[in-house]
Amino acid sequence: MTPLRISIAVVVTFALLFGFDSRSFAAPTVPSEPLVHYVVSDGGIAQSLTGVAGDPSKGKAIVLDRRLGNCLACHHMPVDAPFQGDLGPDLAGVGKRLTIAQLRLRIVNPKLINPETIMPAYYAIAGFHDIGPQFRGKPILAAQQVEDVVAFLATLK
Repeated sequence: MTPLRISIAVVVTFALLFGFDSRSFAAPTVPSEPLVHYVVSDGGIAQSLTGVAGDPSKGKAIVLDRRLGNCLACHHMPVDAPFQGDLGPDLAGVGKRLTIAQLRLRIVNPKLINPETIMPAYYAIAGFHDIGPQFRGKPILAAQQVEDVVAFLATLK
């Protein structure tokens, strides 16, 4: 078999074994609304970005969605999901360790806490390199999605 055929065979086998479908490789929907102004103080963002409480169940769906939050690529958390990462901190108990304001800042823009972090800023539109034109000027998550993720992470006691 040629290398190309082997690569295709490996991808197809992997997809069949682990139940991937074409939606797993689809481009994410990128929010297009303007960013909401927020204030960072005391190591967090105290005010909700939307004024609406986050929905933990929607937040969990975003966290688990490899096309949206993709949190499991780097973090392990107490959820039933395969292929959890160990590059970032384990998120078990994060809702006990951090306040809502601290969680919100870490999702919005963790580079404001640690400029060297490799975690992406999920609610920022500047300071990136090599961004595809369809993603320029758009955050990874919409403001309400950030609130939903924060609400879910807060449940991880």
